[in-house]
Amino acid sequence: MKMGKVFVIDSFPESALHYRTGFAVVAVDVIRATTMAITAVKRGRKCYPVDSLDTAFQLAHRLHNPLLAGEINGEMVTGLDMNNSPAELEGRSDTYRPLILLSSSGTRLIMTARGSDTVYLACFRNSLSMGYRLISEKHTRIALLGAGSRGEFREEDQIFCAWIAVLLVRAGYVPENDSTVEVLNRWVNAKASDCLISRSVEYLRRTGQVADLRFILEKIDDLAETFILQNDQVVMVTPDVRLNRQLDHIATQREVQSA
Repeated sequence: MKMGKVFVIDSFPESALHYRTGFAVVAVDVIRATTMAITAVKRGRKCYPVDSLDTAFQLAHRLHNPLLAGEINGEMVTGLDMNNSPAELEGRSDTYRPLILLSSSGTRLIMTARGSDTVYLACFRNSLSMGYRLISEKHTRIALLGAGSRGEFREEDQIFCAWIAVLLVRAGYVPENDSTVEVLNRWVNAKASDCLISRSVEYLRRTGQVADLRFILEKIDDLAETFILQNDQVVMVTPDVRLNRQLDHIATQREVQSA
């Protein structure tokens, strides 16, 4: 175990059990659970991730007129109102309805991480703000955890973790193991579109859900907020003025570089 400020990149819901003591955990499921949850809360909707269908139905009885969304093994099941679709959710006007969100891996990861020092949710929409939040909060041990799917650490989640890792290394953090270094080195210069080789992307295309793919790839670092799990609810944390200035500066640099 390295001393000082360290971070680790790992994957799959069960891995969160290893990081409950002394770690800030960042739960990542770009396609699609954390993108879904963050989009819901940003729109002003309450969001409650759950780790099973039974829990979803039990919670639905305690909430007023909830919206049940999600999937099991990629398929929406009987009893849910909509799929795990951030694009569809963005277009809905019923933001007064609390969202109960279930997914095969992403929400299980989030709920398994309960008990960690802090549980953050993140996606392509807030990678910069997430990185700077981790640094400004002075967390000494950070676990960047991809949700994984069907036994694979999917490319989109690896890319996100590498983006955060770059910021952490610049701030003096040290990778905790060789597998963390491997992910960082592989994706250090990756663009969001480099995830198009992912089986998650192939699934969205094959099932006619490309609207979600467009949504995810078109909204890169458009949010300055960060999001945490608090009392089993996803809550938005507003950035301070200094962080907003940093994000504006970096966003401007990106625009210049891509011009």
